[in-house]
Amino acid sequence: MERVPMTPACHVGMKQELERRKAERPNISKSIEVAREHGDLKENAEYHAAKEQQGLNEAHINDLEDKLSRAEVIDPKTLGGDRVKFGATVELEDIESGKKLVYVLLGPEESDLAKGHISVTSPVAQALIGHEVGDEVRVKAPGGLRTLEIVDVRWE
Repeated sequence: MERVPMTPACHVGMKQELERRKAERPNISKSIEVAREHGDLKENAEYHAAKEQQGLNEAHINDLEDKLSRAEVIDPKTLGGDRVKFGATVELEDIESGKKLVYVLLGPEESDLAKGHISVTSPVAQALIGHEVGDEVRVKAPGGLRTLEIVDVRWE
């Protein structure tokens, strides 16, 4: 069973989302019941919409329960070292363009490129893991092969 790495904040957020979705079950059942009272189920759009909502909610619940059951909660503040791994904030320089990049390596559920949070399963993170300051890493990106130099590794 593959573990799902996540920060404590992500773990708490997923648990809250699971509880919210479970609490929604009675409301969805009530919507189905009300729609059923409108008669012919074959042409009852309200009924079909409520059933679809129920199916989507249950799928989300199952997904959250699965991920939480496989969660490996890791607090980046307790980590350290010179090598890149989960939770590291990595400052990079693109060798060709000179552009500076900063990424935080987090779990798939926490990735948000706009915030500089990338999944540890992404090609960039996979190329960086295990390397240290001064190393040059080649990454296959959609735009082609890029060479990145690790400038700093921090634990925040």
